[in-house]
Amino acid sequence: MRGQGKSPPRTTVCDMFWSWLGSFLGIASVGVLNYRFLAESDALLLIGSFGASAVLIFGAVSGPLSQPRNLLGGHFISAMVGVTMLQMFGDTLWLAAALAVSVSIFLMHLTRTLHPPGGATALIAVIGSNKIHALGYMYAIVPVTAGAAVMLFVALIVNNIPAQRQYPKFWF
Repeated sequence: MRGQGKSPPRTTVCDMFWSWLGSFLGIASVGVLNYRFLAESDALLLIGSFGASAVLIFGAVSGPLSQPRNLLGGHFISAMVGVTMLQMFGDTLWLAAALAVSVSIFLMHLTRTLHPPGGATALIAVIGSNKIHALGYMYAIVPVTAGAAVMLFVALIVNNIPAQRQYPKFWF
């Protein structure tokens, strides 16, 4: 518990700018698409776990948990697990929530798609609004995979503009 080593060095102002711009454009793109095309439906593209995904894919572009396989696979698997746990154990929300997160982590490890925001995606499927619950397994497609794909598209563009960034490091 003492810890070892030192904190990582501060990132450059240039890198901070690209992280800011990418996250702004990524979340804005998902939000605009939601309010422009899905405002009247229950397909809420803008979910909380995308904020954490933005930190990873725009702020930690080289990390293994930030890569497209992890972003898309981690969110999709976690959404499917979350919906399944809600359907199986929805009468006991604390159990459904705990199982959704822990089974998601297990399956993300198993499939090599670990993406920490996936835990939140699974949890949202369980504790989300009635609109989220009404989506059932469509939750895994829209908003989750569709929103993550929009963010990935923005990340592919923004993260490859500056010479010092390269995204992705790997696809599969």
